[in-house]
Amino acid sequence: MIGIAGLSGLTLGHFLTLGAMLFALSVIGIFLNRKNLIVLLMAIELMLLAVNLNFVAFSHYLPVEADKMAGQVFVFFILTVAAAESAIGLAILVVLFRNRASINVEELDALKG
Repeated sequence: MIGIAGLSGLTLGHFLTLGAMLFALSVIGIFLNRKNLIVLLMAIELMLLAVNLNFVAFSHYLPVEADKMAGQVFVFFILTVAAAESAIGLAILVVLFRNRASINVEELDALKG
């Protein structure tokens, strides 16, 4: 198990690089896979998690006199929005699958209320 002392060699640049790689992976996932709605939702969630990683890294590496909880409060708001987005997105997906028997995005182009 790695403690706080084991992470002493990591800098802010390491965390920002990891966050940028996760964000780029999610953007690639969105543009390459335009057919499956579940994969699109997972790519959006990965994008939000990459942003959360950057917020936590910035709040950890702030100077001592700064408010270190500001980034972590943003993370809780983003996690709340992400959970609501997942729940509503999956509920819409279940209803569309019941009506159309498909989750292919190209077949879901005409929605009627």
